[in-house]
Amino acid sequence: MKEKMWMVLRLSVPAILAEISSIVMQYIDAGMVGSLGADASASIGLVASTTWLINGIGMAVAAGFAVQVAQFVGARQPRQARDTMRQAMGICALIALGLSGTAVSLSGALPRWLGGSETVCVMASQYFLVYACSLFFVLNRQMASHMLQCTGDMKTPSALNMLLCVLDVVFNTFFIFGCGLGVLGAALGTAASEVVIAGMMVGKMCFGSPILTIREEGSWRWQKQTMRTAFAIGALIAIEHSVVNVAQIVIVGIVAPLGTVAVAANSLAVTAESLCYMPGYGIGSAATTLVGQSVGAKDWGAVRAFADMATLLGVGIMSVTALGMYMLAPFLFETMTNDLQVRALGVQVLRIEAFAEPFFAASIVIAGALRGAKDTLMPSLYNLASMWGVRIVLSIVLAPVYGLPGVWFAMAFELGVRGCLFVYRLRSRKWLKIPETGAERSVFV
Repeated sequence: MKEKMWMVLRLSVPAILAEISSIVMQYIDAGMVGSLGADASASIGLVASTTWLINGIGMAVAAGFAVQVAQFVGARQPRQARDTMRQAMGICALIALGLSGTAVSLSGALPRWLGGSETVCVMASQYFLVYACSLFFVLNRQMASHMLQCTGDMKTPSALNMLLCVLDVVFNTFFIFGCGLGVLGAALGTAASEVVIAGMMVGKMCFGSPILTIREEGSWRWQKQTMRTAFAIGALIAIEHSVVNVAQIVIVGIVAPLGTVAVAANSLAVTAESLCYMPGYGIGSAATTLVGQSVGAKDWGAVRAFADMATLLGVGIMSVTALGMYMLAPFLFETMTNDLQVRALGVQVLRIEAFAEPFFAASIVIAGALRGAKDTLMPSLYNLASMWGVRIVLSIVLAPVYGLPGVWFAMAFELGVRGCLFVYRLRSRKWLKIPETGAERSVFV
């Protein structure tokens, strides 16, 4: 048991550090843009949910192949792992080009559809256009990062993702202040850092990974079974991400009529909250790798143990970070904006959300563990039902009466419901479809 917990920690820590460094750099990034005024912060916040939607599709494509790589590694079939990675590269490139073209065509109209003011819409369109042009590099970085993680190499993607954040700040400083480009400079800085790190990440995958290297024998030919499995996993995740992120865009539409201060506070509060939940995503990535490799090795006891331990670790860490987020909320907003109204409103909503973070942790980590076992249908249904049936409905009801705090109360309540659903799924063991035995009981029981 101790050995398994050590393995969870060993794979989780690099991913957690990468996620935390990413958020620290986002704070600095937000502070740079926030110094330009509430309109600048609101312009990025207005299109943020759409960028999450597109990134989610890219992550779903990567996950469809990466889970197979993890299981091939666990089954000690490196040739099949290499073949799967090569097929993923081709599919990822095609989807990235398609998404980029679509996003470019929507960059002018999207901010207006989301209800932004004229000033905000101009800056938001510029930001989204640059983001759209960088999508090929964004999606390839995501794909290579997932592939390396699923071979058990958490350190390289974590280190490169941390470097991505550092470069983002360096390039942003140059473009925003050195060149005086404002919000456009923030987009250019982020895009430049993505180009650099995508090249390094793909290079490591293709030439530096002992398992995935293209120097070893392998095939670039697309195989029906691999594509079918990738589609079965990735399509559900993509649909889930898409519908959930459409819901988040709807939330932005609900917040937008509340005014520029509310939009800016909402955007910055989302950035601030990520300091709390990003460790959960790091542990979730480790859970996907460990569960996937254990499934490939047909070690069902290890599958259960890793899923349970990762969940307990995630809930524990995010409970601590939630307490820190509640206490440090005023300081966090002081670092991101000079607008006193935005600060006051942001602190209020962030403290509402702190109470839901342990439940959010459960949903994030369990989803990662279930993904490693190719169980994606029920998690997707849980996310869709809770987002649309709880968060959207409550936000529509509460926003006109309580403003932005009402929207964030709806979010906190929905995360509580979602967390309970995922814990139920984990305890049911239906995701494994194997008999329960007394020697392999869950630590939750």
